[in-house]
Amino acid sequence: MKTPIDRSDTGLNPHGGTMLPMGPGLLANSLLNKGTAFTERERDALGLRGLLPPRVFTIEEQLERTLSNYRRKENPLEKYIYLTSLQNRNETLFYRLVQANIEEMIPIIYTPTVGQACMEYGLIYRRARGMFISMRERGRIAEILRHWPYPDVRMIVVTDGERILGLGDLGALGMGIPVGKLSLYTACAGLHPYYCLPITLDVGTNNAALRSNPFYIGLNHERIHGAPYDAFIAEFVDAVGRIFPKALIQWEDFGNHNAFRILQAYRQKVSSFNDDIQGTAAVALAGIIAGLRLSGGRLRDQKLLFLGAGEAGTGIAELYTAAARLEGLPEAEARKLCWFVDSKGLVVRGRPDPLADHKKPFAHDYPFIPTLAEAVEKLKPTILVGVSASPKAFTPEILARMAALNKRPVIMSLSNPTSKSECTAEEAYKATDGRAVFASGSPFPPVTLNGRTHVPGQGNNVYIFPGVGLGALVSEASQVSDAMFLKAAQTLASLVSEEDLAMGRVYPALSKVREVSIHIAKAVAEEAYRSGLARRAQPADIESDIRARVFNPNYYDYV
Repeated sequence: MKTPIDRSDTGLNPHGGTMLPMGPGLLANSLLNKGTAFTERERDALGLRGLLPPRVFTIEEQLERTLSNYRRKENPLEKYIYLTSLQNRNETLFYRLVQANIEEMIPIIYTPTVGQACMEYGLIYRRARGMFISMRERGRIAEILRHWPYPDVRMIVVTDGERILGLGDLGALGMGIPVGKLSLYTACAGLHPYYCLPITLDVGTNNAALRSNPFYIGLNHERIHGAPYDAFIAEFVDAVGRIFPKALIQWEDFGNHNAFRILQAYRQKVSSFNDDIQGTAAVALAGIIAGLRLSGGRLRDQKLLFLGAGEAGTGIAELYTAAARLEGLPEAEARKLCWFVDSKGLVVRGRPDPLADHKKPFAHDYPFIPTLAEAVEKLKPTILVGVSASPKAFTPEILARMAALNKRPVIMSLSNPTSKSECTAEEAYKATDGRAVFASGSPFPPVTLNGRTHVPGQGNNVYIFPGVGLGALVSEASQVSDAMFLKAAQTLASLVSEEDLAMGRVYPALSKVREVSIHIAKAVAEEAYRSGLARRAQPADIESDIRARVFNPNYYDYV
C-alpha cells in the first residue's frame, strides 16, 4: 500500500505529487525520511513500528545531536564524510543543519574541503549520488537518464572531471563537484533537492597515477577527444532535452579546450551556463565594483592584470568589458583595460607561440614581457587578479610594488583550493601595510596588523550561481545570457554594506547568502522577462513569487 503525500513545498512545482513508500522503503528514501522524528501515528500508519527506536525526537533535538556529532570529527575530511552520510539518509535534516551553520559548513561541503574529497572520492565512496554516464553508454544516454528515480529534474550540474578546481584531471573522482554545487543550490537558494541531478561524464582520464590505481572508480583509459567526444556531448544534451525538458545545465570544471567550445555550441540552444567562466566572472566583478568604493575611481579608469588566461580569467575580462562599456567606453578601449600573463608570459599580439581563441581578444599590441613582476612594473595595474592555480605567485615583492603604485591596490587571489592560492590574506595585508583591498577564492581567517583587524572577503561563486540558476528556473528562461550575469554582479555588489567595507570585506557575510540569492534570482528573472527569454508569464510580484517557491527544510506531517 502507498499513501499519497502532498508535495506542496517542492519549490518550483507546487502542484506536484508523489506516492509515499512504506516501511523500510520510506526509511531508505533520503528525501522523505524523518528518522527518529516520525510520530507515533506515522509509525503505525506507515509500517515503521519496530523499525525505529521507540522515542520520538523533534527536528530541533535531532539538529542538536547531529551538530554535536559533526563537531566531534577531528578533521575537515571526516566532517565531509559525516555530512555526506547524513545527506544520504535524511536530506531535510542535512539542509536544516547546513542552513543553521552555513558559514561553518560551506567550507566543508564545498571549497576548500571538496578538493581533498574529490582526490579521495574513490576511497570514501559509500553510496551513489547522481549519475555516472560513461563512453560505454554512447547511443543509450536517454535510456540511462530514465533510470533516475525522479522524473521532473530541473537543475543538472555536470562535469567531465578534467579540470577539478586547481587540481587538474581527476576523471570520475570529480563527482564531488556536481554533488557539492547542487547542495549549495538547495542550502543557499532554496532549490528543492528533488529537482537536482549531479552527473559525471566519464570519458577517461589522462592522469596516469589514477589509471594505475587499482581502486580508481572510473574508466581506465586515456581521455577520448575530438569527434567522438563532441558526439558524446551532443547526445547528452539532446537526451537531457528529451527526458528532462525543463532542466537547466550547469557545465562545471571542464578543461579550457572543451569548456569554451561547449558553452558557445549550446548556450543559445538550451538553458545552460558555465560557472567557471560566467559565475566566476560575476563574483569577481562584484568584488571589484564593491572594492572601488574603497579604492576610488570608476571601472573605466582601472587597469587589470591577470595571472592565468584560462576560463576564469578571460570570463572575468569579458564581463568587465561589458560593465566598462556601460560607463561609455567603446568595446576596443574596454578590452584594453584587461591584460594577461599566462605560463609563457604577457599575452600580446605577435607572440611566437599560437594563442588559444579565448585569449586573442585580449592580446594587445605591446612588447612581450616574460614575467609577472616585470608586467606589474611596466603596465602599472590598479587591480591584480590571480586565476592561475600557482601558489605563492603573488610574491611579497609584487604585492609591495602594487602598494607603491596604488594607494589601495585591489588584490584578488581567486584560485582554489587554498593550497593553490596565489597569496594568503596575511601575505597581502603585510606586504601592502594593510592597504590592500583583498579577496580570495578560498576562505582565510581575519588578519590583525598594526592594531587593526582586516576581514578578507571570499570571492566564492556560491554568491552567484545559486541565485542565477534559481532566477532562470522560476522564469523558465530559454537561455542564460551574459546580461543576467552582469545583473547578478551588480546586485551582489549593491548588497555589500558599509559595515562590510569597514572591515575590508568586499562581499556580504556568508550567513546572508540565502537573501543574496533571492535578490540575484529576482534580478535575473527580471532580465529574462525584459529580454523576452522567459517562457513563463511574468507574475505581478517577482520577488514574492520566488520566495513562495523556495524550499525550506521542514518535516511534513504524513498522516
